[in-house]
Amino acid sequence: MTAPSRRERLRTATLAEIKDGARRLLVTGGVEAVSLRAIARDMGMTAPAIYRYFPSLEALVAALAGDLYDELRLRLEAARDDAGAEPVDQLLAMGRAFRSWSVAHPAEFGLMFGARAPGLDAFVDDCVNPDHPGARFGAVFVQPIFELWHRAPFPTPPAELLQERLGGRLEPLRLSHGEVPIEVAYALLSGWTRLYGLVAMEVFGQLAWAVTEADALFELELAAFTAQLRADPPSAS
Repeated sequence: MTAPSRRERLRTATLAEIKDGARRLLVTGGVEAVSLRAIARDMGMTAPAIYRYFPSLEALVAALAGDLYDELRLRLEAARDDAGAEPVDQLLAMGRAFRSWSVAHPAEFGLMFGARAPGLDAFVDDCVNPDHPGARFGAVFVQPIFELWHRAPFPTPPAELLQERLGGRLEPLRLSHGEVPIEVAYALLSGWTRLYGLVAMEVFGQLAWAVTEADALFELELAAFTAQLRADPPSAS
């Protein structure tokens, strides 16, 4: 493989610096504070020069979102690998890593999972592409759930009912992860909305009225979710 030229290395470094600048502005002022002009000023560039790297603010925000999904995915993959080979342990570890990263990065979480920022419509719509950063992020959750289903199908609503009620909605999710069974797609969606919803409430300060220890509530919900993925869930006692 040919080594990158000096020009290519400089371009790669400048792209990274621009995205780093965008992230700093996001963290300090929210997505509204991110602008090509502000980044160019901080870097000592002219505003027109920065357009050689990103044709629009929307393109920059989409690139930043993609990097954040990759960063979070790598954090989850590390937690999964440290957890060993048992799928339930992997899901528990990844759920905790997701919450930990999200609470530590509220501004980034807001860009990725909050109200859709201007210019991210096309980014979100392209998530059905398996190579999309969001699809790669979701795939780390699909793998252990599919493994549990492969071992012994866990209880879900009947496939016919899922197809009737959610088939069209779940089809992009199924295709982006290799045509997984609709029951697996449902389990992923159900678990994601459950855990994401709780993390989002914590990140956005919507749990303080109800609980003083959000981690305890999260652990209960995480345990309840993984219990649903067993072929014979333990009964409450």
